[in-house]
Amino acid sequence: MNFGAIWTIYIFEMRRFFRTITQSLVSPVLSTSLYFVVFGAAIGSRIDEVEGVSYGAFIVPGLIMLSVMTQATSNASFGIYFPKFIGTIYELLSAPINFLEVVAGYVGAAATKALFIGVVILITAFFFVDIKIAHPLAMMVFLVLTCVSFALLGFIIGIWADNFEKLQLIPLLVITPLVFLGGSFYSITMLPPVWQTITLFNPVVYLISGFRWSFFGEADVAIGVSLFAIALFTGVCLAIIWWIFRTGWRIRQ
Repeated sequence: MNFGAIWTIYIFEMRRFFRTITQSLVSPVLSTSLYFVVFGAAIGSRIDEVEGVSYGAFIVPGLIMLSVMTQATSNASFGIYFPKFIGTIYELLSAPINFLEVVAGYVGAAATKALFIGVVILITAFFFVDIKIAHPLAMMVFLVLTCVSFALLGFIIGIWADNFEKLQLIPLLVITPLVFLGGSFYSITMLPPVWQTITLFNPVVYLISGFRWSFFGEADVAIGVSLFAIALFTGVCLAIIWWIFRTGWRIRQ
């Protein structure tokens, strides 16, 4: 394993993040603050508790997941698409490094950026609501796994996309709706039985449920099922990336 190559790609991507710190960090924090004002104050004043937790605190895990998933996907997709766009990806492919090292560099940087944003949003949440984290270690595990898995998804999107519009297609039209419909602002037990069953086909439900369990000790689905779901999602993404580099799909074509 060429750790020097991984570190070089990682540092290059992280420097881009800090060069655009206003767009990369301030924007998600401001957006999350608006969610707290609208949902936590306006709607939360009409809803006392959800599963024994104040509504303002209840939505914190969902808000963090919303930002983390979209940011990890967007950062990873742009990170690998830009070298394709300007043609420098051929220099990367001709370098004495394998695909695992390329993926580790780009995905590691994208996951770090998303993790950083998630932690900042969590700190921001303490200024709005009273939060107690029941399982802090499990919270960090779920947060890191989510960052890595959606960064892998973003890497796949960046390889698939052939224009800048497609980079935003999946995060805006797929991931964001799935998060909103995956129990980020409500418990799925509040839905009618038929819709509860339908919602269980949404893979994001298992991520949000497991992450919320780490905060409050309550979950819509079993914690073991949530861990299995995120492990399966990560494995599928890795398999797709392996196939992409093995066949050269959208890279050498």
